[in-house]
Amino acid sequence: MTTAVAHAVNPQDEEAIVDSLVARARAAQAAFEKGATQKRYDTAALAAAWALIQPERNAELAAMAVETTGLGNVRDKITKNHRKTLGLLRDIRGAKTHGIIDDNAETGITKIARPIGVIGAVVPSTNPVATPANNVINALKCGNAIILSPSPKGAEVCERLLGYIHAEFDKVGLDHDLVQMIPAPVSKVKAQRLMETADLLVVTGSQDNVRRAYSSGTPAIGVGAGNVTVIVDETANLADAAKKIAASKCFDNATSCSSENVLVVVDEIYDAFMSELAAAGGRMLHGAEADKLNTALFQGGKLNRHMIAHDIARVMEVAGVSVEDAGNARFLAIPGEGIGPDHPESGEKLSLVLTVYRAADFAAARALAARVLAHQGAGHSIGIHTTDDARAVELGLDMPTCRVIVNQAHCFATGGSFDNGMPFSLSMGCGSWGGNSIDDNLHWRHFMNTTKVVRTIPVNEPAVDDIFAGYWDRAGK
Repeated sequence: MTTAVAHAVNPQDEEAIVDSLVARARAAQAAFEKGATQKRYDTAALAAAWALIQPERNAELAAMAVETTGLGNVRDKITKNHRKTLGLLRDIRGAKTHGIIDDNAETGITKIARPIGVIGAVVPSTNPVATPANNVINALKCGNAIILSPSPKGAEVCERLLGYIHAEFDKVGLDHDLVQMIPAPVSKVKAQRLMETADLLVVTGSQDNVRRAYSSGTPAIGVGAGNVTVIVDETANLADAAKKIAASKCFDNATSCSSENVLVVVDEIYDAFMSELAAAGGRMLHGAEADKLNTALFQGGKLNRHMIAHDIARVMEVAGVSVEDAGNARFLAIPGEGIGPDHPESGEKLSLVLTVYRAADFAAARALAARVLAHQGAGHSIGIHTTDDARAVELGLDMPTCRVIVNQAHCFATGGSFDNGMPFSLSMGCGSWGGNSIDDNLHWRHFMNTTKVVRTIPVNEPAVDDIFAGYWDRAGK
């Protein structure tokens, strides 16, 4: 009988692996940029996109993602992979990312697009295919090389995606080293080394990774925590709101950071709306059943991994709850009892569970939603179902949020949709409210530098009197 001996991994060996990847990426990127044309960058982006959007590969990768991570469902991942990739291709089509992109005679400034270099992308297990593909396409469109750092659960499917990208590269004569990944086993040492040696970091996923990226010394784009809160007011089309909320909440078993987590319903229409929500597949739990679900979902201050992003039958089984008409149940809801650390139901749940609060009127709903976002999810987004557009603008003026989603299925709308103007993305910047460097959806403009050629223009110096005249009229000199 032999006994296996565990060998400690030498951190220096792990760092050397990453250093080799970065060196190869730098060489590939330099060759990619030398003598480049917009067509070369566009072709590379399309090659990476076709590696995923090709239907048979998409289906295979979606199934593999669910099998290896245990998160989400295959049908919706196929849809997500296709929709996010196609939407991104729409956004970048015709975009100038090479050479002179603006020449302004009035300002005397010529702007030239320049690659950043080597992008390091840390990607989550919730979207182990769509997110890396999105990052790769954006990076190549702007002339960069990219190295992916997948989650441990997502490494296998990321490697398969990488193989398909390289196969497409072979068709058009591109270097495999333009797109690489940290090899398994994934470790914090390897991820940290990538953070320290890349030219730009793009981090989607755990807030721990985002904080590490910001403190790495490398320019970083991180995204904040989600905890989508949606108000349903007394003017809303209740049936439409319920159907959209259900569709969004259930998509890919709520893996999206843009899935609804908290509903705030105005008292006047509360009962009528809850009836519509039930018709859309929602099942409200009360009393002991709600307590059982809450206790099962939050264990030791963390979400129960046996319930996160699982089918509704699994969620109910683990929680030990039962509902009426279970065969038509799509998600569960519990009443909100409070807000803050002592009430975990007020935070992000990443599962087919909603928390519902009841508010006296719209003003009370707005105040309650602000408290929820102050607890978790500040900067990310808020939704409202209403026919009073002024209320949506009011939220935009007052709430700590970068996005107000109006009368839409939230998870489809926040990251870009074919019927709204947001850029397609799987990474939503949350601005200063969420501790992020960007307040926009991550998109191709974040993947390039611009050089400005600056010339003289006719002197444009105002008189002091012209600037201060209005102020002096009010305050005096």
